[in-house]
Amino acid sequence: MVEIKAFIFPGQGSQYVGMNEKIPDFNIKKTMFDKASEILGFDLYNVCSNGPMDKLTSTEVAQPAIFTVSLIYNALLAEKNIKPDVVAGHSLGEYSALVAANVLSFEDGLKLVKKRGILMKEASQNNPGKMLAVVGLSEDKLRNVLNKAKNYGIVVTANINTLEQVVLSGELNAIYEAQKIAKEEGAKIAKVLEVSAAFHSPLMEPVVEEMSKFIDKVEF
Repeated sequence: MVEIKAFIFPGQGSQYVGMNEKIPDFNIKKTMFDKASEILGFDLYNVCSNGPMDKLTSTEVAQPAIFTVSLIYNALLAEKNIKPDVVAGHSLGEYSALVAANVLSFEDGLKLVKKRGILMKEASQNNPGKMLAVVGLSEDKLRNVLNKAKNYGIVVTANINTLEQVVLSGELNAIYEAQKIAKEEGAKIAKVLEVSAAFHSPLMEPVVEEMSKFIDKVEF
């Protein structure tokens, strides 16, 4: 049987203070963090090391932090000749996957992620929102949660991660109401995620056109 290696890259919510500390101190680590800091205009290594968490969770910081750390690990594995046959990414992780697949350079990928984070922050400031992970509800019960929560604002299904786990995204009042209703319906988990905006929802639509134009300038 042929062994196939798959790398799946994480999205927002996976950041934490000290996320860079377990990376072995090889030259590639310093080189990539230095390059990232130059492109971003701030010391990414310091933020990953010291936070604070509220700064690291801010979307314009979290996205390049997760992207950079993910690709440093990818580069370290490549140095040991451990390379993926297939790649995929969860949301933001799609950009990391494109770099790992040599579709994008690290520098161009980071510029896209930087722009994406800035635009998403802009959208969230104009339309504040959150995301909610729900585990353990049937499709009918989840539909009931959405229908009731929509009375309090915009809320949609953003991610279907497994048959049992979905993520909702939307305006603040609607998300907190959805959390309350989900618990009443018997959800095993109804947790507001460590993200700073309502990603993968209509609240992001105002910045889609500008992001599309920016992507058009990048060579794939």
